[in-house]
Amino acid sequence: MSTPSSHEQHGSRWALALLALGVVYGDIGTSPLYALRECLAISIETTGSLTKLALFGPVSLMFWSLTLMVSVKYLMLVTRATNKGEGGVFALFALIRGHKDMMTPRRLAIATLVCMFGASLLYGDGIITPAISVLSAVEGLEQLNPDLEHWVVPIAATILTLLFMVQRFGTAKIGVAFGPVMLLWFGSLTVLGIRQIVQAPEVLSALSPHWGIGYLMAHGIRGLVIMGTVLLAVTGCEALYADIGHFGRQPLSRSWFSLVYPSLVINYLGQTALVLRDPSAASDPFFHLVPEPLLVPLIMLATLATIIASQAMLTGVFSLTQQAVQLGFLPRLKVIHTSPEVRGQIYLPQINFVLMVACLFLVFQFKNSSNLASAYGLSVSLDMTLTSLLFFAVARFIWQWPLWKALFPVLIFLTLELGFVGGSMVKILDGAWIPLAIATVIVVMMKTWVDGRAILWKAVKRASLPVEHLVDDLRSERIPRVPGTGVFLSSTPDGLPLVLLHHLKHNKALHKTVVLLTVRFEDIPFVEPENRIEAEEIYESFYRVVLHYGFAETPDVNPDLLQALADQKVVKPGAISFYQSRELLLTDGDGNMATWRKKLFVFLSRLARPATGYFELPSRRVIELGIQLEL
Repeated sequence: MSTPSSHEQHGSRWALALLALGVVYGDIGTSPLYALRECLAISIETTGSLTKLALFGPVSLMFWSLTLMVSVKYLMLVTRATNKGEGGVFALFALIRGHKDMMTPRRLAIATLVCMFGASLLYGDGIITPAISVLSAVEGLEQLNPDLEHWVVPIAATILTLLFMVQRFGTAKIGVAFGPVMLLWFGSLTVLGIRQIVQAPEVLSALSPHWGIGYLMAHGIRGLVIMGTVLLAVTGCEALYADIGHFGRQPLSRSWFSLVYPSLVINYLGQTALVLRDPSAASDPFFHLVPEPLLVPLIMLATLATIIASQAMLTGVFSLTQQAVQLGFLPRLKVIHTSPEVRGQIYLPQINFVLMVACLFLVFQFKNSSNLASAYGLSVSLDMTLTSLLFFAVARFIWQWPLWKALFPVLIFLTLELGFVGGSMVKILDGAWIPLAIATVIVVMMKTWVDGRAILWKAVKRASLPVEHLVDDLRSERIPRVPGTGVFLSSTPDGLPLVLLHHLKHNKALHKTVVLLTVRFEDIPFVEPENRIEAEEIYESFYRVVLHYGFAETPDVNPDLLQALADQKVVKPGAISFYQSRELLLTDGDGNMATWRKKLFVFLSRLARPATGYFELPSRRVIELGIQLEL
């Protein structure tokens, strides 16, 4: 008989599995709206008619792509490569960077570029996913009345605008409905598919790999085109990996194998069975599955499902950006916490605005999901490929797997993924260039920020002085002390920060209690509370405090600082004043960076939120001192 604790744990896992339906599987779960439709369009265009091979071949490729990419690659292998339970491209990179003994500088540099490009591609997904998902759902109106076609774009744009506008309020209250809505959605997919399969059971033979292989062999290089479209069936895999820290492998596996995977396969087979009996349904096989009396409710349910899929993608982009900031890939941006209970629920207004503008641009530019499908595949396929390469680095250099063991599964995955990439590249002029352009711009920004911060750090180090210089002056009482506590933010946990030197130069005095404060983000997602605070007394009432946070955490600096002072027996720190430097950057220095990149770095620095604002320190107690630095 099970113990109460085991019952509770079992129930908790199923609750997480239900929640994962919306947060993790929303994107891949809405693929039946358009994936097979696009595959059949390519088949008809390639073969000239919808033969049995042209119908069964794409379905076979979709089934085996779902099996190998999601079931085997992500759920069985890649989700084991976590950074203390956290997944995603930045977590994987931080895991690699944390093992410096295993990584040569050259390997680390390659891994850094792969990480930057992989993360940048996810921003492209964050723009395209809401656009194509909502458009494909609203297009169901055309099945009600073809005259409603010209209303599709305005309605989709309105839904997307509202979606982006409500981000500031958070999703804590409506998030609990995600799981049940998606449960109803996947149940509908299953029922609609079974209704058609029982009328044409021969479609079950399409699961045999010989149909997919035969289709590719029959069309040679032109088979690449269909691979680029088959990819639409497996979009959302990166969300699965990135969200593993919130759910764990077991709940994700339960959701996938017990509901999502069979629902998708059954629905694709059902669409195939329908087209087999009625080839005219190939124009939109999903909505042709739906009995006419249920068409309006299904359109509404599909729209809800696509909104949930879009919301999950936006939440993922916000979390990705926060990790990028805290790992040093992007400047500090404004972060708003939308839930007082859950620190991880965040909203980034600048990112949200850019995504909204870009998403609406795509809707008005491409006008329907078929046109937009051409732009969708490249970012997804390249992201999968880069994840495979990073997984190989983890397996080979960190887990110390033999070369054959690390290489064997990766080669299988790359065979499919390079086919996806090749098929997507064929559509480069039809819109596939868009995610590539977005990724290139973001990579340039990230690389410029990383290189600029490195040059700036060297400049700060050159201008700083050892702590001993100030201690000698304090010991000889040459510096007057005034009541209160002065906290000086320092980017490094050694030496004297420039802001303190400038303060001393202008005011000729120091507070009775002085704290040099450094906030460090480690290459792990979370730091244990006992390892959070590192504090020492350098001299009488002169302290250095280093606060450690994980890259997935939201820093809570003020309470932790007060705790550090209490640990040092500073019971009444008095009125605390926070000092930070405001660097005025000049581009005429001798830093090893092109002038246009220096100007870009200066622009990004102006966008960056001050450290005191990012760490939510009391604004009335913050003093900024301007410091000129040459890049």
